[in-house]
Amino acid sequence: MVAHAVALRDVELAAQGLTSVHDAGVSASQDRLFREYAKAGKLSTRVYGMLRFKDFEQVAKQGILPTMADDHYALRAVKIFSDGALGSRGAALLAPYSDKLDSKGLLFVSDAELQAQMRKAMQAGFQVNVHAIGDRANRQVLDAQQALLKEFPESRLLRHRIEHAQVISLEDIPRFTELGIIASMQPVHATSDMNMAEARVGSERIKGAYAWRRLVQAKARMACGSDFPVESPNPFEGLQAAVTRQDVAGLPPAAWYPDQALTLPEALHCFTLAAAYAAHQETVTGSLQIGKWADFIVVDQDLFQIAAKDIHKTKVLQTWVGGKRVFAAAKN
Repeated sequence: MVAHAVALRDVELAAQGLTSVHDAGVSASQDRLFREYAKAGKLSTRVYGMLRFKDFEQVAKQGILPTMADDHYALRAVKIFSDGALGSRGAALLAPYSDKLDSKGLLFVSDAELQAQMRKAMQAGFQVNVHAIGDRANRQVLDAQQALLKEFPESRLLRHRIEHAQVISLEDIPRFTELGIIASMQPVHATSDMNMAEARVGSERIKGAYAWRRLVQAKARMACGSDFPVESPNPFEGLQAAVTRQDVAGLPPAAWYPDQALTLPEALHCFTLAAAYAAHQETVTGSLQIGKWADFIVVDQDLFQIAAKDIHKTKVLQTWVGGKRVFAAAKN
């Protein structure tokens, strides 16, 4: 989303129950707008910005912006791309696509180029968040992190992330833990992609795809989000997908690889405190605790008392950010 979109759609985001968003691709001009809006008190939604790498030279000379305007805006991460999307067969795979044997997808940059980009960001003290969907792309990022940690061992503290981490080789899953990389994932991608994912990668590689339970078992850090505006910003749809491995229509009836589902407490943690941790914000938001901002929502049903298939039906009645009500549903 762009800066003006956040400002103009604050009410829409608040109506969805969002108190914070991570913007994965902030340009230099958008950064300037975010700073202006935050300083002027025009942002009710907290924004954690990821600077587009193409704008790195222009903006990074200012250094990271850990926070401003009572934690309403931060710019301390860089967004880099390793590959494309699975649906278009642009995701980079280690072996050919199962439904297109003459293609392995495409890496956007060479291994050396990716390391050079990551090195530049790390040297400037930025968190590095790399888009990687295919197993080849995920391995490229993991290999780069492993090599660069030898140069910058302190860089582990920056909490680097792989954005999406959709298809991972099973042997690479433990490396997320070993290298301290956060798997920043969007549960609705599983239910959006289930109609074609296995056709793309086959019955063996699918075991490492959308493999949330395997990541949990490997003690990897995960953070959950929506991938808005590609997907719906409604977090309850993501929660339901994480817990049921079904779409909002309840399909497939037996769930899609249900052994990889999260429990409701795990999913809530992934969307809240874990997401705050992934943005270096766990001391100020992500949970209701003394000393943190009073960011919370009021909803019409208790998620722990309803059927998991009905989570997506949850209605937001009120949204509060920093102890200030920023949304109230119209009364019937």
